[in-house]
Amino acid sequence: MSRTLDAIRRRLARATPAAHPDRAVVAAEFDAAFYLAANPDVAKAGADPLNHFLQHGWREGRDPTRRFSLKDYLDAYPDVAAAGVNPFVHYVGAGRAEGRAMRLDLGFRYDIVARLKPLEARLAERLKVRATLTPTAALDAALAALNPAGLHLTFSHDDFVRNVGGLQLCVQREAAAQAATGGDHIHLYPAEPWPIVRPADEPSRLGLLLNGAPLGVFEGATIAAALARRLANGVSGGSFAIHSLLGQTAEETIAIVGACGLRAGWFWLHDFASLCAGVHLLRDDVADCGAPAPDSPACGVCVYRPWRMGHIAAHEALFAGLDLTVASPSEAALRTWKAGWTYAAAGEVVHPHARLVATGERAAPHEGPLRVAFLGAPAAHKGWGVFRDLVLRHEGDPRYSFHHLGGAAEGALPVDFHAVRVGPETPDAMARALDALAPDVALIWPLCQETFSFTAYEAAAAGAMVLTNPDSGNVAAFVEDTGLGEILSGDAALLKAFETGDILKQSRNARPRPRFSLEMGALSFDLMSKDPRP
Repeated sequence: MSRTLDAIRRRLARATPAAHPDRAVVAAEFDAAFYLAANPDVAKAGADPLNHFLQHGWREGRDPTRRFSLKDYLDAYPDVAAAGVNPFVHYVGAGRAEGRAMRLDLGFRYDIVARLKPLEARLAERLKVRATLTPTAALDAALAALNPAGLHLTFSHDDFVRNVGGLQLCVQREAAAQAATGGDHIHLYPAEPWPIVRPADEPSRLGLLLNGAPLGVFEGATIAAALARRLANGVSGGSFAIHSLLGQTAEETIAIVGACGLRAGWFWLHDFASLCAGVHLLRDDVADCGAPAPDSPACGVCVYRPWRMGHIAAHEALFAGLDLTVASPSEAALRTWKAGWTYAAAGEVVHPHARLVATGERAAPHEGPLRVAFLGAPAAHKGWGVFRDLVLRHEGDPRYSFHHLGGAAEGALPVDFHAVRVGPETPDAMARALDALAPDVALIWPLCQETFSFTAYEAAAAGAMVLTNPDSGNVAAFVEDTGLGEILSGDAALLKAFETGDILKQSRNARPRPRFSLEMGALSFDLMSKDPRP
């Protein structure tokens, strides 16, 4: 019995740790819900959040509230840093009375630049874990059943089945179109994700999907040799599309395509990786650069400059080794691409990934605050920082409710999160989520020029107003062409519209909007139906 009581006492002691001496100082202002949302490891461990912060968290750089930055406070006040005290305890106990600020209000763009890492450091992080190669026999065995009368080959930067995004959705559409023909589909992607085109001297490890199923990881030369053995006479009616060269080399791509007896294919403009290693054309990840001349001062100050010419050279080799027709999802993207560099392409064509079809219905009104939605991944280049600042400025404002629809929540932000995962089995997941939420406004505010933007089309189809900026590429072009949204001049105009309440004029009640159905294209298969060979 005594051993049982001792065990209970020990368990209770762990569950209710002794009070930290600074607990009483900050308890009233510590945000436990924020801390647990921002630190899921602490929540999973079941630790008392305030005690964890006071004992360990502040030393690990974990902020106590969404409005207090430990890093900013220590950077701004070196005397506090030199004293080695908890910055939040210092602020609550003395710093606030002394007029010290909780954080540096320099904007999210400053934070992006402050955290910017050189590409060398990013590569080093990606390559800590190397993919294990699959025995070649598994590849030969799988290819033995390959139908040589209609193979479709695609290349991209990742596994389109496991990952979510616009490019992945495009490959999914091509995979579905190929499956409808009864032919086979091989998809190749870097098994170790790379943020740039892979240097030719770096050993390759490519993941291979056969008809959507993972077959293994192989070297590029191994894949080319295996395809050449199986398809000695080439493929009848075969086709290929390059959706991204990131993580791959031009030489291996050309060899793999050639092993199938192919040369003419499609090169899709999902981003601008063929113009720069900064695939979104954002100087230091914060400002649209428009792909200036590589020897210009504007290019010289950017973190991507040392890698830019390598990207251009790799794509030049790709276009020289294959007969590629450039397929752009928008006129805006094609204009930017042609202005940035000139490749000897076999041709060019504009073909949107989707189109809106009027249903004759109107978006239903609703009561309550204006519903403002952010769609997709909470990524900086997609404008998450703008949305985040807007949410924090209007936290508790009864005029607005803020919503995030995407695959992963940014738990430290006071928004309503709606889990949405678009995949091969759920291609309309975002459309259904938008129908259920019925937002008034969709903030689609990318820092970069979007080549297409599925979210703009999905939001408009559901009756939401698309709110964007003039530098958003095809988003701005879409709004201008359709009138299904509004283009504000910049961040300041956006903040003013919410502060004054002018944005409320865009509610469903104030401005009834039409609804549409969204018809998705089959990308390269749409083009091939018009012209069997690119």
